[in-house]
Amino acid sequence: MKIVVQRVQEATVSVEGEAIGSIGHGLLLLVCFEQGDSDDVLPKAIDKISKLRIFDDAEGKMNLDITQAKGEILSVSQFTLSWDGTGGHRPSFEKSMAPGEARLKYALFNRDLRAKGLQVKEGKFGAFMKVQLINDGPVTFLLEF
Repeated sequence: MKIVVQRVQEATVSVEGEAIGSIGHGLLLLVCFEQGDSDDVLPKAIDKISKLRIFDDAEGKMNLDITQAKGEILSVSQFTLSWDGTGGHRPSFEKSMAPGEARLKYALFNRDLRAKGLQVKEGKFGAFMKVQLINDGPVTFLLEF
């Protein structure tokens, strides 16, 4: 499982010209499930994301997590993260999890984020989406589980 985490001032995901998810201050998550990702990656990922101290405190230091910062999450499925950039110039996504299984894990991932009390908006799994964001910092991390 790979997740690109971006701290944003705002972010919106649209499908066919219609905004289906929009947040203000918070995190944009680009989420990729790969073949072999077991069920135990979900709790690890949820725990890491919910505890990431990447929001500024009163002194301007990255010291607050998403809950303390009163931020929201926009979660977008992103199978293209499975390509590692090696082996030529045309990306291959053979490491991506099969769509049916990945759709289920993505739904569970978002459900479990909400179970932590986080406000989560979502993209549409498998759709061609447009994502607009204002990256705050910029602050961007790649997490692998």
